[in-house]
Amino acid sequence: SEGGFSLTTEKSKTWDFVVAMKAAVLIQRWYRRYMARLEMRRRYTWNIFQSIEYAGEQDQLQLSSFFSFMLDNYTHLNGNGPDLISQLLDPVVDPWIDRDTCYNLITVPESYNGPRLSFPLSVSDTNALLSAFKEQQTLHARYVLQLLYETKKLLKQMPNIIHLSTSYTKEITICVEVVVLLFAYFLLYPDYMHLNRGNHEDHIMNLRYGFTKEVMQKYKTHGREILQLCQDVFSFLPVATVIDGKILIVHGGISDQTDLDFLSSIERHKVNGNNHDRPSILTLVFCRKRRCGLSRQERPPSISSSSSSSSSSSSSLCSPRTPSSLSPRPCPSSPSMPYTISVLQVPFLDSFSSVPLPSPPQHEREWKQIVDILWSDPKMQEGCSPNTFRGGGCYFGPDITQRLLLQHGLQLLIRSHECKQDGYELCHDGKVITIFSASNYYEEGSNRGAYIKLGKELVPRFYQYQVSRTTRKPTLTQRVRVAEGSAFRALKEKLFAHRSELMTGFQQYDQNNTGSVSVSEWAQVLESVLRLDLPWRTLRQHLTHLAPDGSVEYRSCFEDMGPGIPLPQVTPNLAETLFRYRTDIEIIFNIIDKDHSGLISIEEFRHTWRLFSAHLGVNIDDRAIDDLARSIDFNKDGSIDFTEFLEAFRVVHKLDKDQQLNVKLDGEKFS
Repeated sequence: SEGGFSLTTEKSKTWDFVVAMKAAVLIQRWYRRYMARLEMRRRYTWNIFQSIEYAGEQDQLQLSSFFSFMLDNYTHLNGNGPDLISQLLDPVVDPWIDRDTCYNLITVPESYNGPRLSFPLSVSDTNALLSAFKEQQTLHARYVLQLLYETKKLLKQMPNIIHLSTSYTKEITICVEVVVLLFAYFLLYPDYMHLNRGNHEDHIMNLRYGFTKEVMQKYKTHGREILQLCQDVFSFLPVATVIDGKILIVHGGISDQTDLDFLSSIERHKVNGNNHDRPSILTLVFCRKRRCGLSRQERPPSISSSSSSSSSSSSSLCSPRTPSSLSPRPCPSSPSMPYTISVLQVPFLDSFSSVPLPSPPQHEREWKQIVDILWSDPKMQEGCSPNTFRGGGCYFGPDITQRLLLQHGLQLLIRSHECKQDGYELCHDGKVITIFSASNYYEEGSNRGAYIKLGKELVPRFYQYQVSRTTRKPTLTQRVRVAEGSAFRALKEKLFAHRSELMTGFQQYDQNNTGSVSVSEWAQVLESVLRLDLPWRTLRQHLTHLAPDGSVEYRSCFEDMGPGIPLPQVTPNLAETLFRYRTDIEIIFNIIDKDHSGLISIEEFRHTWRLFSAHLGVNIDDRAIDDLARSIDFNKDGSIDFTEFLEAFRVVHKLDKDQQLNVKLDGEKFS
């Protein structure tokens, strides 16, 4: 009947609605699970990157303390060999560089077709620079030196703490062109552009991360003079900025000892890498002559910027690990040199450097004030404690922030110094802002960059961005996948570099030599050896295989990796040491290689490596080192191309090898 048909229709509609709702709920559940898994992957990827970076900072302690070890043991171990100590620890200061008009002695050839600057700079000069750099042109050394001299002259007139009106804050990665442009605009608009000193531009960091190499490659004739003058300019940069008397901008942070009035009175240029008469925050070694008979010093500069600065460390804001106390320790001493030095571990290359406490209380106080400004990080807990992960500065809590702001009538602290996933982060009830402008810091898609604009009301407005090599914006899944892959590659390299220690740990649980251990035992060994604060059980499926009984086949941790160029003359013990300390060795070799030719003598290689292995306590006999030196002197001319040498001790993933082999075979097939 008509009534029955109507009832059936209503039931059908109700059923369709129920089905649709169930489908919607199922889709929603699936999407939520999918996004939760994606967020989990994103978080553990970030944890991997940060943990490895923290470990890298701790590893730098080996390098820093190595220089102290060399001072105490070089004569004992090396005898009458070449004086590597002076090469490693004495900056070469050319008196030519102290002449105010030395750049006038450099002629610019007619064939040079790049920008020709005239001083004082004009807008047309900066526009010409910008256009030239976009076209990959290099500014002539004569103009680079003159620009640096003019910048130094202007910076000398500026106070330690700049006071200005509303502005914007940003952090910028430094390279040759960026340095030139920053200083050019600074000279053009000195009342509108302000730069703060940071913690990263020092001599050894420049060697490690390529700035020195870049300068020497672009300026083969005058590169050393440019580098020396850059370091001198860095030392004159102000250490802080105050906007409208309400907002403090520094690179790192503060401590319970920070005194802005006292900081204003410090002669900041004493923190310099070139002048033998000046002490440095980031000193390789301060050795008191009366204590150990040596007086050589290296003083790498330390800069960063509040409006533009460089930062590479990224400890977790407001969530640091529990720090231990920072206490003086003696330098290692040899039987032939029984004296010791009371030293304090302070920052060097985002790590530690052995530097004795300054004798005069005034100098000690000045030193600590600047170290705290450049190296400190905020934390959630109240109080102030040593920043042991960076090796200098402090972890400061919300009470420390509140005290300083009230003491100086401030409202807000803006700092950089740490990478953040969204480019910025707030803590201490919004009174501390971390800003980080370098997007894709760890890997493409790993984080956004950001900068701040402040209006007349001093309300910060955040501007985020993500730089991409392609015009098509990758999806969230694609970004996570790329970053995750890069993170696991880095983690696997860490496993490979500690292979013997890990294998020893696994075999202690595998008494019957089955090749397997339980998941908990596997995770425990990785945690104890690598000391990375990671969720190993969650990461297990990406790092190793399971046996049929559910145990971990621990040898599979290393099956995807191998050496770059196998050297049969190298013993496994020596090879693993070279893998693990490859970066430190590269820094040392770059210091020895004064002309940046890429070559060092066999004798320099032998003596340096013997000291390094003795310092590390690695049981490698002299014959193995000599065999290694001879094997890598490929043309038998008494020199070693350490670029090729280091390439042999680069961890290579077998997937990369297979891809390279396939490309080669395809090329031969179609040639």
